[in-house]
Amino acid sequence: MSEEMPGFETLAVHAGQEADKATGAVVTPIHLATTYAQDAVGEHRGFEYSRTGNPTRAALETAVAALERARFAVAFSSGMAAADGVLRSLVPGDHVVMGNDAYGGTWRLIARVFGASGISHTSVNLADLGGLPRAMTDETKLVWLETPSNPLLGIVDVEAVSAIAHDAGALVVVDNTFATPYLQRPLSLGADIVVHSSTKYLGGHSDVVGGVAVTDDEEIASSLHFIQNAAGAVPSPFDCYLVLRGMKTLAVRMDRQCRNASVIAEFLAAHRSVSHVNYPGLVSHPGHELASRQMRDFGAMVSFTLRGGESQALAVAGKTELFTLAESLGAVESLVEQPARMTHLSAAGSPLEVDPALLRLSVGLENVDDLIDDLSRALA
Repeated sequence: MSEEMPGFETLAVHAGQEADKATGAVVTPIHLATTYAQDAVGEHRGFEYSRTGNPTRAALETAVAALERARFAVAFSSGMAAADGVLRSLVPGDHVVMGNDAYGGTWRLIARVFGASGISHTSVNLADLGGLPRAMTDETKLVWLETPSNPLLGIVDVEAVSAIAHDAGALVVVDNTFATPYLQRPLSLGADIVVHSSTKYLGGHSDVVGGVAVTDDEEIASSLHFIQNAAGAVPSPFDCYLVLRGMKTLAVRMDRQCRNASVIAEFLAAHRSVSHVNYPGLVSHPGHELASRQMRDFGAMVSFTLRGGESQALAVAGKTELFTLAESLGAVESLVEQPARMTHLSAAGSPLEVDPALLRLSVGLENVDDLIDDLSRALA
């Protein structure tokens, strides 16, 4: 490779994945060993016990760090385990500011799990930069944001939020799952930590659960590695292999899925049964210009509200055929879900409660005309 940083697609195929020295295999082996022979007491060849470190996991961590243009990545057994690993740096009395349209599972973890340990939080509209300083206190240690957010596809100015948070001595964590490192690199915009549910676009095939936390800060990375080893929520070697395999095609998948999503968003915006469409690629979206600046493309997630309310949303979700009614997102097949009763049920009754008339689409790789025909029949 040249001395300059290779392109994203090249890194996705090659970073951390050199040919196996023992056999020449061009695909990273699945190292199933749980323990490793030592040359002498305390002298090993980089690995000693697979909870602490595993060669397949190391390849994945190197690859994800490269795609985020970061020095460190720490893999976990799920996206929520990665979020948990980041939040474990907090102590009782600390305060977190988070977006008021965050993923319900993140809210549940912060509000109900860490809240029971004496960590408080405030939910605020992070797209309104004036609200962030008012939400922060002397105890604020983290500002947690999603952009685009789940499920309302809100766009947050990562650079501006980072400047405000850093002035107050707080770290910024960005959930980059929807955008992926192909479309957006929050660390380059000032964020301190990026988290991914690698279950989603990084894996890309609905066959693996995993998470990753990424940072350029050595002290933060050391803390994450300690928590990874001490708590033990690590991905299996086979899980790491599946995410590595999926990441090789991340760029080409995202290009096609973004194109499909853009066409579908335009179709929905013109449909008489739809009252509102959330997609940052639409010029009507309040974050459209900001997304144009901080993202390569607008993503493959679309959400929309039905004029007929919850009953119509449930009917449409139950009538699609190519859009499978299922939770999760980011894979090659298209999915539809009603967040209020599915992925965001845990936020019911909270400031993050989701409109039951809202449906969320994860747009896949199918022929876009077929997808629109499927939605047309369901909406009819």
